[in-house]
Amino acid sequence: MTASFLDRQQTVAPPSFNRFLVPPAALAVHLSIGQAYAFSTFNLPLTKLIGLSASAHGDWNLKEVGWVFSIAIAFLGLSAALFGRWVERVGPRKSMFTAAMCFSGGFIVAAVGIHLHQLWLVYLGYGTLGGCGLGIGYISPVSTLIKWFPDRPGMATGMAIMGFGGGALIAAPLSVILMDHFKTAVSNGVLETFVTMGVIYFMFMMIGVCAIRVPPADWKPTGWTAPAEPKQLVTAANVAVDMAWRTPQFWLLWVVLCMNVTAGIGVLGQASPMIQEIFSGRVTPAAAAGFVGLISLFNMAGRFFWASTSDYIGRRNTYMVFFVLGILLYSAVPTLGHIGSIPLFVAAFCVILSMYGGGFATIPAYLRDMFGTYQVGAIHGRLLTAWSVAGVLGPMLVNYIRQYQIDGGVPKAQAYSVTMYIMCGLLLIGFLCNFAMRAVNEKFHYRGSTQS
Repeated sequence: MTASFLDRQQTVAPPSFNRFLVPPAALAVHLSIGQAYAFSTFNLPLTKLIGLSASAHGDWNLKEVGWVFSIAIAFLGLSAALFGRWVERVGPRKSMFTAAMCFSGGFIVAAVGIHLHQLWLVYLGYGTLGGCGLGIGYISPVSTLIKWFPDRPGMATGMAIMGFGGGALIAAPLSVILMDHFKTAVSNGVLETFVTMGVIYFMFMMIGVCAIRVPPADWKPTGWTAPAEPKQLVTAANVAVDMAWRTPQFWLLWVVLCMNVTAGIGVLGQASPMIQEIFSGRVTPAAAAGFVGLISLFNMAGRFFWASTSDYIGRRNTYMVFFVLGILLYSAVPTLGHIGSIPLFVAAFCVILSMYGGGFATIPAYLRDMFGTYQVGAIHGRLLTAWSVAGVLGPMLVNYIRQYQIDGGVPKAQAYSVTMYIMCGLLLIGFLCNFAMRAVNEKFHYRGSTQS
């Protein structure tokens, strides 16, 4: 592979190129990096590297291992923010290749850490290097998809970002199968699985690297013309990333995303014990695992459904639905638990998690509406720092308030009620920020050429 193959100008599509080949290229990357959501399958095996069947003296504990995922998510947001402008400049092929190197290299470095039993190398590998691969890979296809689908930007980004939500559905069973295959009398298979998955994901991500294309300058879909009068809150202008950073709209959207993700991610991380404790004695661990799988499917499907819906009802209205419906459902959860209705409880969280996923998939198109297509990938990267904050805030709220309630004598079945009402408060803040959204002032518009 030569350097020229990775250059942006080498990815310009010929006139006959079918734009519907671009979403599968993006999916090849997002399905791969979506493995991060399944990292918990390694948590217990990583605490038994020495003892194999049980933790032994010298093994890492679950609390130490839990930091690997947290570091990866933190670096996802940081790398997306730091490298967003570089991604826009060099184009999707070079940035997706870099993401493949970082994400797959993270597995290999972590495998070295497992071999040497040095946890800091696992943090450095999967957490830091792999986290950079997550961030760069997550934003790499976004602006390209939006430019290919000016008529349906929500649907386009929804198709790709759906892959990140669904990557765990492939990675979780794959991880278990590989660990079982490599298990021996002296290894529980984690080391070999890390190396294998690093190679597999690199090869799969390279399919996306080779297939990705950018549209020629001034390209438009056949038969499509931009509306003479843009819809409300859909700009025909562009805003550079450094200017977008200074607008109130950017920070309103930052809070909108942060509140939506905080409410969802805290529940997602505590879903299995929560349903078992609220319906004590009625929900088995196996049924709880099925509940986690079900809401994960709705998380994935919601990314495509809500993002596509936003093309018709508008991005602002879509988030209005998220916040109003979310407040109603979260406030109903304590009552559903009190009356003992498992089907209604499960249905409520399926809808909640669909809106959690939908928020991720809709936000790139919302950014395009507000700031144009010029540097939307870089702007998206900076906005993803809201995800980093929410990834810490959400689980802390759910876990710490639950423990505080239990320590105060509250039964476990009722220990989540206060948390649900706090989530309603967070969603109300998000609603108010979304309600306050207005068009970006013309003084922030970019006046130069948007062609790179």
